[in-house]
Amino acid sequence: MPLYRDYSDAQGSIQVWKYDDSEVFDEDQLISKDDWEKVHNYHPKKKIEYLMIRKMLYDLLPGHQILYRTMGQPFLHPKDAFISISHSYPYASLAVSQKRIGVDLEKVNPKILRIKHKFIHHSEESWIFGHENEVELLTIVWAIKEALYKLHPSKYWSLKKHYQVQEFSLSDLSSVPCAVFDAEFKDEYIAKISQIENYFFAIIEENHEINYPLQRLIK
Repeated sequence: MPLYRDYSDAQGSIQVWKYDDSEVFDEDQLISKDDWEKVHNYHPKKKIEYLMIRKMLYDLLPGHQILYRTMGQPFLHPKDAFISISHSYPYASLAVSQKRIGVDLEKVNPKILRIKHKFIHHSEESWIFGHENEVELLTIVWAIKEALYKLHPSKYWSLKKHYQVQEFSLSDLSSVPCAVFDAEFKDEYIAKISQIENYFFAIIEENHEINYPLQRLIK
């Protein structure tokens, strides 16, 4: 499995991999007993995405598993680090960090215009709607909000009403301000955006470390 991009830093590992048709996975090694029947009923591309994520985890932290909370958020077991995952065939990304983290891969697709009213906050409309690069702006905002949700989730919030992205330029995607808020609080973050072929990749990390002994785990 060829490593496509590596965004790792002192706090952990953030990797993006691209599937190659020549790759062969050891399914007995990568598919957990609890997931075996479910995974073998997946669509072939979804199964490959599953295997890519587990292969990255196996190479990074052998003996660990990805489990899921009732709301669907993945977590690491043993829980000695935070994780976030994203996949959009042929790409997959795994982040393992001392900080709470959210990552998201989104393909640029004009179909996003059909759903923009479902996730764009009213404060974002003036600088997105009708812009000559509206599809790209919408895709980036969607990726940021998905990454924010993975870092800061709640079943009571909506991407449209409680997640907000400040205006940014396509020429500078290195630090895009964004926030999660409701009537009682506002948590602010900085998203880092990269373009990977016809995809955008968002990384958002919490701004303080958790005291997990991650250095001894990350190879």
